[in-house]
Amino acid sequence: MTTTLDTGPKSPADAGRRGSHALRWWVLAVLGIAQLMVVLDATIVNIALPAAQADLGFGDGDRQWVITGYALAFGSLLLLGGRLSDLFGRRNTFIVGLVGFAVASAVGGAATSFEMLVAARVGQGVFGALLAPAALSLLTVTFTEPKERAKAFGIFGAVAGTGGAIGLLLGGVLTEWASWRWAMYVNLIFAAVALVGAVLLLAKHVATSRPKLDWTGTVAVTVALFSIVYGFSHAESNGWSDPATLAFLIGGAVLLAAFVWIETKVAHPLLPLRIVADRTRGASYMTVFIMGIGMFAIFLFLTYYMQLTLAYTPIVTGLAFLPMVAGMVVSSTTAPSLLLPKVGPKVVISGGFLVAAAGMLWLTQIGLDSGYVTHILPALVLLGLGLGGAMSVAFQGSTAGVQHEDAGVASAMVNTSQQVGGSIGTALLSTIAASAMTDYVSAHQPGPLTMAQGAIESYTTSFWWATATFVLGAIVIGVLMPNTVPAPAEGEPVLAH
Repeated sequence: MTTTLDTGPKSPADAGRRGSHALRWWVLAVLGIAQLMVVLDATIVNIALPAAQADLGFGDGDRQWVITGYALAFGSLLLLGGRLSDLFGRRNTFIVGLVGFAVASAVGGAATSFEMLVAARVGQGVFGALLAPAALSLLTVTFTEPKERAKAFGIFGAVAGTGGAIGLLLGGVLTEWASWRWAMYVNLIFAAVALVGAVLLLAKHVATSRPKLDWTGTVAVTVALFSIVYGFSHAESNGWSDPATLAFLIGGAVLLAAFVWIETKVAHPLLPLRIVADRTRGASYMTVFIMGIGMFAIFLFLTYYMQLTLAYTPIVTGLAFLPMVAGMVVSSTTAPSLLLPKVGPKVVISGGFLVAAAGMLWLTQIGLDSGYVTHILPALVLLGLGLGGAMSVAFQGSTAGVQHEDAGVASAMVNTSQQVGGSIGTALLSTIAASAMTDYVSAHQPGPLTMAQGAIESYTTSFWWATATFVLGAIVIGVLMPNTVPAPAEGEPVLAH
């Protein structure tokens, strides 16, 4: 546990503890850099993809695999990555994840073919699945004193929430001013800084027992998550009635049910069901899942609207998202420390969803010649304020009360929820948007204006559905989440001496 210190050290031991205490915030900086690298990688490549396609000469049909390859590896291996960090040490897993992610990024930046680029993206997903749970679990067991914990999770939540928008800006800058390859190479800088900090600050893992891994459950859940993520990705391009789409989605659901049954029978489960059975943690995972569905509409369709309809450059598009980033930073760093102790997590998260829904509702009013200040800026501020507060509190609740041996897999559930939610959002909203455009175009006189207005119809329809998603999220959390401040996780020594 973190010790509350007086104004001055009374002994050399007190002074030592004060120094160790100060290093905790450097650990937070290291973990934040690693988390930012993983999160922004989900969007930074989107902006660079057209340039990469032109350079490497692959077709539109292949393009989705640059995105899907990362999502499949990352989403299907997260629970395994989280459990490995519990078994073999968070420092070890964190460092391996950092080095592997950097190597995969270097390969991607140097790619000379489509196959090489996709392989690199899969590698990023594999090592990201080690890195992301290790980072959050290290944060969980480092900050256990309530006030410090609220502040640390607020900062970490701000990084996680704004990473996607920062990726859009950074991707635009690097692609426009340097090369699409720097959208991959930039990870080497992040990884190098985080690696130096991890080696200097984090304590080495001391094994007290022989690690045991639930291989049956691991295989079942990995294949299940792969099938679900792939099924939704396949639905986006091939439709919901496609036999392969149905086979993967139904197969994934069956395997997921089998995984739950396996976890009740084995001695050393990959995901102890006590982690998700707790109402605070379960509702927190649900928060991140629903947020993953709705946030897709913000980044994808609003990016399309600004670039294709309003003719913004990639850099201007990235800059346009900064008010949302600012809103997230403000709410993420204030909600856990100021609002959570006074009104409880149920009110903060449900209220955050409703504020975000108001922002999304604002976006449904966009048109062919809408102004940024009147139609986009207010919506982005509301979305940032609402989602930032909800996300930071959900991050804190997701590891509430876990013992340190479960912190890694509890943290992995956060990323898994977000990844699966994002995959569902991608498929659902893309399909809905495409149908809305087809219906509009078929009902109106063919021509350029009809096509342009059809695109607007597709965007606003997706924003209406995302609004409903956030309202549903507020209701679900209002029912599921107990309104008590989450208890901290059990801490352990994580600082190097």
